[in-house]
Amino acid sequence: MDDLTPNSSTDPRSARNAADAPLRENVRRIGATVGEMLAEQQGPAFLDGVETVRTTAIRRREGTGTAQELSTLLSGLPVVQAEWLTRAFSTYFQGVNIAERVHRIRRRRDYERAGAGAQPDSLLHALTQLKAAGVSARELLLWLNRLDVEPVFTAHPTEAVRGSILEKEQQIVRCLVNEFDPSLTPPERAADWGRLRMSLTASWQTRETAAARPTVQDECDHVGFYLGGAIYNIVPAFFEAFEDAIRAVYGTEVEMPRILRFGSWVGGDMDGNPNVGADTIADTLRSQRARILERYAAEVGELSDTLSQTADRVDVAGEMIRRIAAYKLLLPEAGAALKPRHADMPYRLFLSLVRARLRATARDADGGYENAESFRADIELVAESLLAGKGLNAGWYSVRRLLWRVRIFGFHLARLDCRQDSRVHSKAVAALIGDAGWPELDGDAQADSVRAYAGGSAAFAASDDPVAVRCAAVFTTLADSIQRYGAEATGLYIISMAQRAADVLAVLALARHGGMVDALGQVPLDIAPLFETVDDLRAGPDTLRALFADPVYRAHLTARGDRQAVMLGYSDSGKDGGTVASRWGLQRAQVELLEAAQAFGIKLKFFHGRGGSASRGGGKIVPALMASCTPRVPSMAQRTGSLGNFSLYF
Repeated sequence: MDDLTPNSSTDPRSARNAADAPLRENVRRIGATVGEMLAEQQGPAFLDGVETVRTTAIRRREGTGTAQELSTLLSGLPVVQAEWLTRAFSTYFQGVNIAERVHRIRRRRDYERAGAGAQPDSLLHALTQLKAAGVSARELLLWLNRLDVEPVFTAHPTEAVRGSILEKEQQIVRCLVNEFDPSLTPPERAADWGRLRMSLTASWQTRETAAARPTVQDECDHVGFYLGGAIYNIVPAFFEAFEDAIRAVYGTEVEMPRILRFGSWVGGDMDGNPNVGADTIADTLRSQRARILERYAAEVGELSDTLSQTADRVDVAGEMIRRIAAYKLLLPEAGAALKPRHADMPYRLFLSLVRARLRATARDADGGYENAESFRADIELVAESLLAGKGLNAGWYSVRRLLWRVRIFGFHLARLDCRQDSRVHSKAVAALIGDAGWPELDGDAQADSVRAYAGGSAAFAASDDPVAVRCAAVFTTLADSIQRYGAEATGLYIISMAQRAADVLAVLALARHGGMVDALGQVPLDIAPLFETVDDLRAGPDTLRALFADPVYRAHLTARGDRQAVMLGYSDSGKDGGTVASRWGLQRAQVELLEAAQAFGIKLKFFHGRGGSASRGGGKIVPALMASCTPRVPSMAQRTGSLGNFSLYF
């Protein structure tokens, strides 16, 4: 648990124990409720069996029992019984995890009520430490303008839990959060706990995943549940909290730069799922666009209800009046549907028409927005008009929250990264040049043979080879997606098992073959080699030097702003050399890769693929921010620009 203990004259451990008492009580009650539910659903004998396994495991952990006792209990269980037993423990631990997350909210509120200063590991705490270290407000803002935080949802088909199960987990959270309210009566608290038990029981009676094999669309829906739900809701609060913290520490009003966006591999990870390809890329981008447009339309509708100001009480921007007239002509049906009693409510009229444009966008109908920027311009007009009309506290903050969401999510929700194994690209190139032995050539020979295709001075002949056709379709789809959804909808193209410069040149050549070429003859694609094994990490700097020295790839980087992304793999390097060797190899590789890039004047970005149960999920934001922004405290993150799952270009 986080150490959030307020100032106290008592022993810190005693204070912490007291502060954690509500958590222990919730865990006790959840455990009791799960036990009652299991007895009800599976019978008392089943609960007795669960308790026997639990107490035996506890004795083993405490040293009063043996692993053999536990093994004897579990060996030879019928598959169905083993499944029910696993679900029982999973249900309990899921409840405990939820209780712990809610307790963090409780502790933060307790800390703020106590007026104990900055909560450890909070933004306020981090900024206070930065100021104490001598970092000025100007220097801080310079760093923030270089910060690019992009949590990426990677693809895990087996984790595509039903949305109904996730909604029940949210209901449990709400019930536990309601306990914070001291005004609730005992019957109200009992009703909340009844809803919690109902959610637990209904979840027990629901299969976690569909009976059919999970599809890529199931994965997309799973990620969309979080991106289009909880994350969509909290993004503005994050920026507001950051601005408040800067104001409190530095006494400075700032307009936060966009330091946050989101990415996803779901629908684009061809290396992780053989069912992923051009079709899933197109379907995923289409689905993400539909989801975010739906959220915007709902929020604009809420703003329309909120901004009820009438023209006789406030002045509104003349440009808004002109756009109302223009949008009535652009969308005559929507204009005719406006209610006469709203005729003197300019904000309501305008936002009703904006919502109609969003819906037209979702249908690809006439009158829709061309891009997210044109939608954002309409919302910015509302914000500016409110400020000019003394509407700071009459809806401006709500409009600003929508603006933050548009800046972060655009019309794409999350950037879609693609990943493919270098060996697949080699097979495609071999087929396209008619040389089956191409994959076996050394790196220099491969680079020499593919360079002209990568630079556009030569073109591959047509081929009906299925691997080549599949690769070409992917890049054709990516090119179409950029035209349809904008450049921010697509992210990195990651090459798994990248071992040589030719692996990157091959992707550049295949992209050209697939028609991914802009009006200037350049390939609008950021290609990231993924160095995974210990040997690949060791050879990575030489691979980059060869790439940067290659005239074709150097020209490509110039068109991309002299920026190169590199992904570092944790899971495979850990399997290959063990945890210690993996971490040392990663640390050494970062320094050497950075030095290689700096020698060529290239700005390098590290994308950390933190796989494995011990490290998946990335690092904490605040220590990463501290490391990157404090040049007076030498650190690995400062030297390399690496921030766990957060990156700076250096």
